[in-house]
Amino acid sequence: MAGQFSYRRIYEDPSSQGGKRVLVDRVWPRGMSKERAHLDEWLRDVAPSTDLRRWYHHDPELFPDFRDRYIAELKAADRRPAVEHLRDLAAEDKVTLLTATKDVDRSEAAVLAEWLDTAGTASR
Repeated sequence: MAGQFSYRRIYEDPSSQGGKRVLVDRVWPRGMSKERAHLDEWLRDVAPSTDLRRWYHHDPELFPDFRDRYIAELKAADRRPAVEHLRDLAAEDKVTLLTATKDVDRSEAAVLAEWLDTAGTASR
């Protein structure tokens, strides 16, 4: 399953990608209609907690700590069903994790994609 997860901004043109499109933000993206989003799913249960999201506030200096804290959240038992669901989707097709975050490389989608493609699969 390695390499089955990619990530990008939800505002980018979806026509060039195949596979499943899954929004992993806790909050719906501003100015984005459901029709324009072309989503297969909105999986809020895999998003960072509200407290973690507010603490991080997309401060690049906090990203390493955000990454560690978010991975710890992903390993929690209450997140297991959502994480397993993403793995099941990836067993069938490529999965693109979507976020509204401007700095997509320092987003929850980037952390989640990397974790699922590496350490996350080992903990299954």
